[in-house]
Amino acid sequence: MSKILVVDDEVQIRTLLSRMLELEGYEVCQAGDCRTALKQLEFQSPDVALCDVFLPDGNGVDLVSSIKKTAPNVEIILLTAHGNIPDGVQAIKNGAFDYITKGDDNNKIIPLVSRAVEKARMNVRLEKLEKKVGQTYSFDSVLGDSKALKDAVSLARKVSGTDVPVLLTGETGTGKEVFAQAIHYNSKRAGQNFVAVNCSSFSKELLESEMFGHKAGSFTGALKDKKGLFEEASNGTIFLDEIGEMAFELQAKLLRILETGEYIKIGDTKPTRVNVRIIAATNRNLPEEIAAGRFREDLFYRLSVFQIHLPPLRERAGDVRLLAKAFVKNFSARLARPVTEITPAFLEALEQQPWKGNIRELRNVIERSLIVSEGERLDVADLPLDIQNAHYEQSDETSPDSFELSAMERRHIARVLEYTKGNKTEAARLLKIGLTTLYRKIEEYGI
Repeated sequence: MSKILVVDDEVQIRTLLSRMLELEGYEVCQAGDCRTALKQLEFQSPDVALCDVFLPDGNGVDLVSSIKKTAPNVEIILLTAHGNIPDGVQAIKNGAFDYITKGDDNNKIIPLVSRAVEKARMNVRLEKLEKKVGQTYSFDSVLGDSKALKDAVSLARKVSGTDVPVLLTGETGTGKEVFAQAIHYNSKRAGQNFVAVNCSSFSKELLESEMFGHKAGSFTGALKDKKGLFEEASNGTIFLDEIGEMAFELQAKLLRILETGEYIKIGDTKPTRVNVRIIAATNRNLPEEIAAGRFREDLFYRLSVFQIHLPPLRERAGDVRLLAKAFVKNFSARLARPVTEITPAFLEALEQQPWKGNIRELRNVIERSLIVSEGERLDVADLPLDIQNAHYEQSDETSPDSFELSAMERRHIARVLEYTKGNKTEAARLLKIGLTTLYRKIEEYGI
């Protein structure tokens, strides 16, 4: 139930307004002056305040500012016996929802309160959403205890408060976009757009149109003016992923934006100005690309004012377990598959992997494991066959029983099953044993 604070020094008017609002289903609290109104605000947490302009200890127009400082989500409607345009203008400037005249506008009060309540609720929802976004993209959400990762996070924290361009380097799947988002949402541009574009996903012509926009009639199919992604990101941040894939001709346009804040749309003659922060990322060695004539050296120096290298997962000792547990928790909730136990062997098998696809590959493996698992326990058998086989082979190599015939047989059956992609009938045919025998050995060896 929404709560309304009625502030008026006349008891009869307070009572009348309160009764009207209660009949509409609102909970009402009252105050006769500014001091009491601010106390009620603290203890009652109303959604909307209906305030008289002339109060014994102050002015309602000034009270709007005090309320907004204390409770910014509360919407305020000012009531006055005599309409006064300057007061109304100042009230709106101070943050009032609306300003109406008593008597003349009585029939407007209930609809106005209803709209103000909706706005107050929306304010609360937006505040919660902003907090959630802040938590999601905070640097604290970047998981890992390795020194290499902590150094990268420390640098990202320092640069987030500035407007300088940032170049993120590292292998595919190391979390470059996560870092870019964290830098943006911890900067003074956090309330503006974050726009991401993968430079390798478009042809040269399409990428130019997507990034910079075009004028109607500039080429076949350009039926109307199109805003580019740089315009969409104006006052915010644009993230250029795989910058090393950008066509050489487009690099000159990007360099001009970095140097002047201007560019020319396709088919236009006048420059477009933008105020945008650029964060770029690449998995390529840009100095080598420069030597090969595929990347502009002057653009590289402008983009890499502040360079952060994100380490591959294989260089982050101990982080695999931490990330795996976090992904299990996340996918368990998303897939509605509760997990109460992760076996040591499951985590050990993950730690033995080289993770060429880095965090992205680990996340995909965890999601797949939860989908195929049965019950609330994750074990080695829930992992893809290649990871299972690598785990068993490594375990066998360090085991005194590694030369036993049974160990060799288990490894061979596992390899055949991997070759047949889990097709047991085909595996039994290749092994030249009965399907029943194969099932028995799979159970016996725990494959």
